[in-house]
Amino acid sequence: MSGVAGYVDAIGFLKLGGFFVSFMSGNSTRLGVALATSHWAAALTVIGLVAAFVAGVVLGALTARALGETRRSPVLVLEAVLLAAGAILLALGHDRAGVTAVAMAMGAENAVFQRNGDVAVGLTYMTGALVKAGQRIAGAIVGREPNDWWRYALLWTGLAAGGALGALSYLTIGAAALWFAVAIVLGGALWAERRYRAV
Repeated sequence: MSGVAGYVDAIGFLKLGGFFVSFMSGNSTRLGVALATSHWAAALTVIGLVAAFVAGVVLGALTARALGETRRSPVLVLEAVLLAAGAILLALGHDRAGVTAVAMAMGAENAVFQRNGDVAVGLTYMTGALVKAGQRIAGAIVGREPNDWWRYALLWTGLAAGGALGALSYLTIGAAALWFAVAIVLGGALWAERRYRAV
């Protein structure tokens, strides 16, 4: 799923000319720069993206709480619906509404691995994963922690690889590339539901 986040974020980045639909730390830095340099349109763009992302987090968290945090498929279906809405709106020329739906989808994705109301695995941001990888490498060097740093590195690799694929797809077919993400997320929802029912 981190690959999907990278894929979609790259599409959003190219569509928006340097703003992110899932990387809110980057957008926050862009906001600070926009405010300091009096670029009010850029500041408003960032504020809109952050608000949409947080709204998606709220929707995803409420969905997970209502339908069970161990049942991942409802959150994935929500994400797919928001991505599909974004793709349709962008195709119809409603860019602001389309990008809003896509940013909401990225916010919702963070509830896929929610546990006790908190994010257990962050899928749209990787700074924490890289910090954990570094800490685990240090722990492994001194023999105090399990040698599982590669799990965190794999999350980062998925995001970066997804970003490359998203950029290539967008440069080839434009925002219609979002439909590949919709298909992957729906496939993930079907797989998650089968696993849930098998338990």
